[in-house]
Amino acid sequence: MIRIDERSPTPIYEQIVQNFKALIAKGGLAEGDRIPSVRELSATLLVNHNTVAKSYQELERQGVIVSLRGKGAFVTKAAEEPGMERERLLRLRDELRRIAVEAHHLGVDSDKLLAWLQEEIKEYGKGRESDAEGAPSKQKD
Repeated sequence: MIRIDERSPTPIYEQIVQNFKALIAKGGLAEGDRIPSVRELSATLLVNHNTVAKSYQELERQGVIVSLRGKGAFVTKAAEEPGMERERLLRLRDELRRIAVEAHHLGVDSDKLLAWLQEEIKEYGKGRESDAEGAPSKQKD
């Protein structure tokens, strides 16, 4: 379910966050699904439970999961909180800028970059293709 690359420069807690987001985007986890407890996931991944707890705190801060005392943590609706949605959209836009700059410096042309983006949309955007193909954005440029 969650894979950690110990050689990656990305911190383990961020890898856990990204893995959960990818699972949700691919449909492996849906709204209302319970995710493993901090203790369960740390034992499965063989990582410190504080690292997993930090991941869960970040996922909760971003509105991806919600923790219910005594019941566990559950996947929430996408971008349920308006303020968090705006913050995440701004971060996404910044990341796209960074990718565009990096592609330019690597000599990747815009057609190739757009083709790669379309591949990822197909992989992770199941059910959201119409949003990516021209629906008006809530975010102003």
